[in-house]
Amino acid sequence: MPTAPHPQNTDELYQALQENDQRPYGRARTVTAEELVDAAEQFAEPVPLVRALLELQEAYTYGSEPRKSPVVFARLLTLFDEQPDIFDERLRHMLFWRFKWVSNALRQLPEIPLASMRQWLTEMRDRYEKAGLGLQPYYGQAYQLAAHVGEDITPAYELWAGRARTRLSDCEACEICERALYHLTAGDDERALRTWEPVLAGKESCQEEPARSLSYALLPLLRTGRPDRARDVHLAGYRGCRRNPSMPGEVGRHLEFCALTGNEARGLELLAENRSLFDEVDSPLGLLDFLTGVEVLLQRVESLGHGELPAAGYAGRTWTAVGLRAEVGGRADDLAARFDARNGTTAHTDRRRARLDREPLLDALELTLRPRSLDDVAPAAPVAAPASRTAATVPDALPELILQARELEEQGHPDAPACWARLRTLAAARDYTHPDDSAVGPLVQLRADLLADEAGRAGQRDEFADAAALHEEAAGLYEDAGMPGDAALARACALLAAAEIPADGADGAEAKAAVLTATHASMVRLQEQTPGLAPYQEARLLRLRATALGLRLQTTGSEEHVAPVFAEVDLLHAFATRHDVVGQISGALQLRASTYAISGDLPAAVAEIDALLDRLTAHGPAWHLPRTLGLRGRLRLGLQDAQAAHADLTEGLRLAADWPADAVDTSRLHGDLAQACMHLGRPDEALRHLTRSAELELRRGSRIDAFCTYSNAAQLSLDLGRVEDCIALLDSLLAEPDVAAGELDDRLAAQLRLTRARALHAGEDLKAATAEFVALAAESAGWDDDPGSHAMIAAETAVLLGESGEFGRAREVADQALAAHARAPRYELLSSCLRELARLQAQQQGRDGLADARAFLADAARIADEARAAAYEAQGRPLDSALAYEHGRVNAYAGEYEDALAALDKALALLGEPGPDADHAGEWAESVRLAGAVEGIYLERPAPALTRLDTAITRLTALGHTEETKPLTSLAAQLRDEE
Repeated sequence: MPTAPHPQNTDELYQALQENDQRPYGRARTVTAEELVDAAEQFAEPVPLVRALLELQEAYTYGSEPRKSPVVFARLLTLFDEQPDIFDERLRHMLFWRFKWVSNALRQLPEIPLASMRQWLTEMRDRYEKAGLGLQPYYGQAYQLAAHVGEDITPAYELWAGRARTRLSDCEACEICERALYHLTAGDDERALRTWEPVLAGKESCQEEPARSLSYALLPLLRTGRPDRARDVHLAGYRGCRRNPSMPGEVGRHLEFCALTGNEARGLELLAENRSLFDEVDSPLGLLDFLTGVEVLLQRVESLGHGELPAAGYAGRTWTAVGLRAEVGGRADDLAARFDARNGTTAHTDRRRARLDREPLLDALELTLRPRSLDDVAPAAPVAAPASRTAATVPDALPELILQARELEEQGHPDAPACWARLRTLAAARDYTHPDDSAVGPLVQLRADLLADEAGRAGQRDEFADAAALHEEAAGLYEDAGMPGDAALARACALLAAAEIPADGADGAEAKAAVLTATHASMVRLQEQTPGLAPYQEARLLRLRATALGLRLQTTGSEEHVAPVFAEVDLLHAFATRHDVVGQISGALQLRASTYAISGDLPAAVAEIDALLDRLTAHGPAWHLPRTLGLRGRLRLGLQDAQAAHADLTEGLRLAADWPADAVDTSRLHGDLAQACMHLGRPDEALRHLTRSAELELRRGSRIDAFCTYSNAAQLSLDLGRVEDCIALLDSLLAEPDVAAGELDDRLAAQLRLTRARALHAGEDLKAATAEFVALAAESAGWDDDPGSHAMIAAETAVLLGESGEFGRAREVADQALAAHARAPRYELLSSCLRELARLQAQQQGRDGLADARAFLADAARIADEARAAAYEAQGRPLDSALAYEHGRVNAYAGEYEDALAALDKALALLGEPGPDADHAGEWAESVRLAGAVEGIYLERPAPALTRLDTAITRLTALGHTEETKPLTSLAAQLRDEE
């Protein structure tokens, strides 16, 4: 199927070639290039065919199809020999440059005899000499062949490296990499890294660099004690080669790096992301490099006892780590043997063995904001018992186990879930026999217990409908067992869970309050109508009643709902104290503190929590301490005492480690600590707590909450300038199966992608950022319920298209943003977008872009008029003065200097005289500076320009805005020097 319309003339062909050059390397680009060669052969002119063949060879070379590249080059060489005059200087340069591409392609194919490769190098040398070209590129290829074969490389290296570069030499970045690899082969890590520094620092780059050098530098950086630099290099380097069929070796080295730094779980994640390389890579040498890196990873996973973990491998079957390792190892051994047989050495087998024999270089190196172990990715990974206390022993004998589970459940003890989990497994077995023991009770009672435990866990996950149904089912079984007290408790829990189910509609809060009122009344009747309640059951019912009223107060915030909560809390506290139900005494005091907090009396809430902490320290239960400290920490945050909040929350986390993972909401403790850290100006620490909170939420099944927290962490990392961290985190999240399958909330997934697109832009990957923004703009166009978000995304997309010089597409997307803005106004956002597009077009196209730039500004003027009519006040720069300033800048770029000066004078008039506000003074000073430059330099009127500048400097200095005077002083000095 054609991928592009068939060109009807050479102009259309050249346009199609140009468009294809913008596509990423891969089958789509290659197929189109093949079609364009067929089209070029129909024209009488030979030059279009030459250009089409050059594009096709590039597609084969960077699309990892080395077998086809030399065939295309042979056609080009024949055309050159037959019609040398059709090759202008540029085409001739490209032809001789690509002798090196052919040399590289031949090295990748073990079926090409060594003699044929040497013959090709002789051909290259002869051609270069005949054309009067320097031989340094030839010697570079001779050195690379020697290194590939495994010969003594020093003579070949010196013949190449000692020669001066020519116009046909490889780029600086590529040659730096080859020199560094020479030192690396010699075992000199330090010298290799010094050689690589210009590339690692981003000073030299090309199509393959710095991704190639970064992948090779990973292990030397570790061996020389630079783990933090290695981490940064991994994040930046991996993004440059991921899913790239022309860089399989680079991907393999990143997998190896993960395996040798305790990041096996990340390695498996990256392997899954690059699964397509197993089938897409047509280069045997590149495949050998990739497979060896894969085997290093899988070997490490297997050695750690996780060989049965799933691993992404060849299409068509499901793989485990151990199974894929065997497959990969066999294929890689065969490839290495084929290369060695061709080369007459053991170099490739030896290099492969050296990689497989490497020991880990670090036990653990935190590579991303989402560090995970193999235990984390294993299905149903068991939760380790805490090390800081002795967990309650789960009895082996069934009767003792059942009785202990119930006793712990009565106490609200955090070890109860472990007992229920064990009982659930035993009771589900086909050979389960229930004890014939009156103390244990009938099987129906145990089934009810297990249902009640399952219902409680569903409620913790906010799955309220399931929780309500399970509690009701448990209540029925308790009644069958003749246990009315337990049945009443289960029914009360069902009532509360049902009341928690979110209500639809605008009056959702009012409806929920009414439901909670009815729920409380039902609980009161239930308690009154149930005879023979044990003290712990009655206390729990009172606690549920108080909780229902507390939720009602939380829902409405109404003052009239405060007193009923306190009344119920007092009942609970009095009853629990009278019967010494320790856990419920604590629960009552905590509810009282929460009620004070909800009603706005934070000091009283803190006083209650202080008293509760004293009681817990003296009388227990100890497992209530972490949660209570967490509450006091949140209250202190509300009182703006971030330091004290940080101390409480940190201590709460420390004590939470003494109990099973699900006993305390540690994810919330981490989230609150992140907030405290932000208040204290410690954003990096906040970031660690945010990511830890998210991962804990993910582990307990709260995926929406987890992804929301991760989204906040990604935004914070971007705000901190940790661009690669942000991208790596989001790549990991977007690769999660439910996200990739589109099962996550679509708006949340879009938010993750939007943050990633912004991070790509911040990381100066404009092409990738623009592609993601364009996709998001297209998707959000269908968000009829949220046109404001579409306006935002479309506006950002338009600006990125403008930065890429695609002003036609930018205009189309800006029009989409304007249409969405008409439904959900975003005055400031749209004005900023349109002004920036005008600036970009005038800056890039000068006078030729002036008309279109002014059209953008005309739209911005209409936005400003709408904002003024709606009495909208901008949060940033005033829209009218910002628009006048942009008119000045746009006209200056286009050479319309009188119009520019008039616009800037209007901007200054709209701004008015500067005052104490630094932002206003800065904007005013910038308008003066640009007006001075236009007037003094471009209109060649230095005298009035200097008067303008000197007056402004005096005014700003008097107001104390000395920083704002610096650009004005510099411009004034320049104008005086030119007089």
